[in-house]
Amino acid sequence: MGRFIVIVLDSFGVGAMKDVAEVRPADIGSNTAMHIIEKQPDIKIDTLIELGLMNAIGKETSRLKYSEKANWGTANLGHQGADSFLGHQEIMGTTPPIPLNQPFNDVINEVEKYLVEQNYHVRKVGADNEPKILVVNECATVGDNLETDLGQVFNVSACLDRMSFKELTKLGRKVREVVKVSRVIAFGGNNITVDDLLNARKVKQSKFAGVDAPESGVYRSGYQVIHLGYGIDPEVQVPTILDHARIPVVLIGKVADIVQTKSNHLFPGVDSDELFNHLISEVAKIKHGFFCLNIQETDLAGHAEDEVRYADRLEVSDKRIAELISVLNEEDILIVTADHGNDPTVGHSQHTRERVPLLIYKKGIEGKQIGERDNMSDTAATAAEYFGVKMPQHGTSYLDKI
Repeated sequence: MGRFIVIVLDSFGVGAMKDVAEVRPADIGSNTAMHIIEKQPDIKIDTLIELGLMNAIGKETSRLKYSEKANWGTANLGHQGADSFLGHQEIMGTTPPIPLNQPFNDVINEVEKYLVEQNYHVRKVGADNEPKILVVNECATVGDNLETDLGQVFNVSACLDRMSFKELTKLGRKVREVVKVSRVIAFGGNNITVDDLLNARKVKQSKFAGVDAPESGVYRSGYQVIHLGYGIDPEVQVPTILDHARIPVVLIGKVADIVQTKSNHLFPGVDSDELFNHLISEVAKIKHGFFCLNIQETDLAGHAEDEVRYADRLEVSDKRIAELISVLNEEDILIVTADHGNDPTVGHSQHTRERVPLLIYKKGIEGKQIGERDNMSDTAATAAEYFGVKMPQHGTSYLDKI
């Protein structure tokens, strides 16, 4: 009886994938982990180094060396692009069908018509010569997400003083029923008005129009969010498979918002220390179960192109991972990984298509290599074999190698 723990350091890639020249040329040369280390040479991440970070990067520095004791490997991204939502679905054992990539204005008329049919009051906002957004019931907007790769995500942003989160979720699902992009994110906050949302409306590349979420103030008070994905079947993902087997599932951080489970051990949030507190507390209570923690603050630092902040969040995570390791037993397995890259030095603020590290801790096991995996779903398959349940939709277990 033991615990299988996955820590996703969001965006902590270890080098551009081989296909970036063809599919994402802006990501050529990206290596989030290495470039953070080079920009912050005094960074204190001893635990990650001992777990094999430099092995996964494939390069040493004068101070940070390969670890002979590490159990490690890397994984390629099986999904297209470099997306947190799709990345986490992949880590849980599925690769969703390829969604459309399009501006919201390609489907705005269809969405408007459908929402009116569902008895919403809807109006368009925007000049005649520019793409528009929708205002729904004078307390929510629908438009492009301007914070991730353009064309992948539509946002439904709401004033939660006027629309409950339950009502917002219903609205988000109605939009999801119409559109075929990767994600619809429905989120809102308190103490904002529809004017705050509209004052933060922006247009990019003359094709994409949406609300700049940070500028709108939606994150400041009472923030709630749900991510609605395209083509996701939770029944073939590890959390639901474990739910059916009555094995506890604990999801902490952003993963609690974007991965479906029937578990009530859900701890959404952003602050890294607080999330590690939840993880360590739940590990103390649950002796046999699956845990997944997402540390989002690294990704936020990547988007901000702030390598100093990124390094700081890594140092916090490194310290807390060491604390976690100190309470694990011989049956437990810990895997530290990522979902893509977000290199703050590469010249743009979007995710980068990078391989991810697989840094594995099991008490008494040293020097094991699991190689370069084709797909991040291999971690889900490994968890399934560990618990003796049916395999997820995708993935090949590497349990026998550790």
